[in-house]
Amino acid sequence: MCCCCPPAITALFYLWVRSGFSKDAVAGALVFFPPEPALYKFKRIASNGDVMPDIDDEAAEEDGLEEGKGGGGGGKEEMKGDEDVNDDDDSDSDSDLGTFEIDTKSSHQANNDANHTNGSQKVSAEVRRQRRKQREEARQKQRQQYAQDPIAAMTDRSNKSRLRAKRRAKIDSRDHKNGVTYQFVPDIATLGTLPSFQGSIQAVKIGPQKRTGSYIAALLYQIPPSEVTPNTKTILYSHGNAADIGAMSGLQAMLAKNLKCNVLVYDYSGYGESGGIPMEKNTYRDVKLVYEWVVKNVTQHEHNVILYGQSVGSGPSCYLASRRSNVGGLVLHSPFTSGMRVLTPSRAMACLDIFPNIDRIKKVKCPVFIIHGQKDQEVAFEHGMALQAAVPEDCKRDPWWVREKGHNDICDGPDIVEYMQRMNKFVKSLDE
Repeated sequence: MCCCCPPAITALFYLWVRSGFSKDAVAGALVFFPPEPALYKFKRIASNGDVMPDIDDEAAEEDGLEEGKGGGGGGKEEMKGDEDVNDDDDSDSDSDLGTFEIDTKSSHQANNDANHTNGSQKVSAEVRRQRRKQREEARQKQRQQYAQDPIAAMTDRSNKSRLRAKRRAKIDSRDHKNGVTYQFVPDIATLGTLPSFQGSIQAVKIGPQKRTGSYIAALLYQIPPSEVTPNTKTILYSHGNAADIGAMSGLQAMLAKNLKCNVLVYDYSGYGESGGIPMEKNTYRDVKLVYEWVVKNVTQHEHNVILYGQSVGSGPSCYLASRRSNVGGLVLHSPFTSGMRVLTPSRAMACLDIFPNIDRIKKVKCPVFIIHGQKDQEVAFEHGMALQAAVPEDCKRDPWWVREKGHNDICDGPDIVEYMQRMNKFVKSLDE
């Protein structure tokens, strides 16, 4: 690389070479930064009601963990058909999904447990400030390590991620066979008290993935049965690169309550309680697996599913929307045109680009609503405008260009009211 190349580009180039020209290695270093530690956990419950030990990702061996017995965290559901999950060498494929019955069994007890846990863990504001300070210090230390030797740091993170994935796959497979169930436990010390929700909250692990054997952690907010209609929508929420289910749980409860929609938020491979490794390909497998589960277990039709992608979540959301012609709608929140274009407008390293949203958005056949802060310093506002221009004319909906807001604060403060109003307008327009 030449001396005028930005340090980040140079580091990524050398990582690409060192990894044997693996685009996935670059994508992992460029995009995926799961919160450490996660902002929630799934308490493991055996069939006899006993609480099982938490999974220790740092343990040298997991063989000594209690196996437990109980009732399961997600079925084995695979999509088969004639279209690859990846644009090059991945053989996972799509299929046409038929009509499925809404399954609300077992979710009510999960909701009662989750609400009880939330209410019983009150932590002082001072403790929350200390926890946030510790997290920021840990992030600062990580940034310093990257600055000193970014390639070594990226390689070390990749190795730890692979070891974690192997442990998780064994434990999640064992739990599935023994029928273990899960209870959502948010990190109240960091998040504070979460909004109340009168519907049901169900913690599930969906899988296994056909190619990787991993399970995906998800949290389903279902509105009360009395509010469900044949047109009730379910939002499938793909979050940003530095968030997880715990971090998003408050917003999801508010969306479900105010829009009278079901909401399912999931963690990408390698995030939170999900198994697997954070990779571009795996996000496509993740969203496809979760989408099928939603259609089979929650909605009656694909057109009742709204794909929602925030920041990096715009990648898997655009991917799936471009391949599922019957999906109900697509919301892109602080999206980018493609991963590499966030770093540089130059196409000199186009071979390393990931999440080509600008190309996929042209193939979408559902209504599209784009939200972007005009003062976004992480993903420039121009990305949102370029995507809006590329949406097919018959799929365009009025975008929301949010003045005085950046990348992560659009839903903060008084703007949450307008956010809910605009989301409600979009959801209602899907049945017009």
